[in-house]
Amino acid sequence: MKISILTLFPQMFAGPFDHSIVKNAINKKLVTINFVNLRDFGIGRHKVVDDKPYGGGVGMILKVDVVEKAIESAKDLPDGKTGKKPRTHNQKVVLLDPRGKTYNQKKAREFSKIQHLILVCGHYEGIDERIDNFVDEKISIGDFILTGGEIPAMVITDSVIRLLTGTLKKKATEIESFSWYLEYPQYTKPRVYKNYSVPKVLLLGNHKKIEEWRKKASLAYTKKLRPDLLYTHVST
Repeated sequence: MKISILTLFPQMFAGPFDHSIVKNAINKKLVTINFVNLRDFGIGRHKVVDDKPYGGGVGMILKVDVVEKAIESAKDLPDGKTGKKPRTHNQKVVLLDPRGKTYNQKKAREFSKIQHLILVCGHYEGIDERIDNFVDEKISIGDFILTGGEIPAMVITDSVIRLLTGTLKKKATEIESFSWYLEYPQYTKPRVYKNYSVPKVLLLGNHKKIEEWRKKASLAYTKKLRPDLLYTHVST
């Protein structure tokens, strides 16, 4: 899989992507992450990428011509060349936008099956509305405001990569497939801490009973803390 991230701040990704599961997946050649600096497509000697909005308003807006050129540069061709052969259909351009559809595990699984995922990070006060004509989908990671699309891009990249075959052990992938439940509680040593004990069922070595307890605990947690997940799963 290939993930291209279009951003004004590619340096922001150095820390998060240089550790843990993402780094391991890159080293295993399960995924290639490509950064496209929007500034490279800026206009004029000063590489201008934004401008004041028509009609007035606070802040600056990313220019549609700049972002569209960056998107085109990121797209793949089957033969690695430009201009003659049609582009592969197994790629998707996703704009990270607070007005987009809320991201979830179902969408992560969908994205993990795409050969080339192109994530466009907005910034400033947004992007010229005409960018909608050049993207396939708009995604939000929640109902709150962030400075830009970089953090959502990190979230999506991490959640997608962990679903790629070979990234995690098979058992871990199976457990996470039940994503409409919250994870069951887990414990480690010491067995008793300040009068708080590990549940007895986890200490007896009966794997069937442990599995049953975990499923019940997971369902109970979900009903108590996130009943909307159960409703969403039944509805879809």
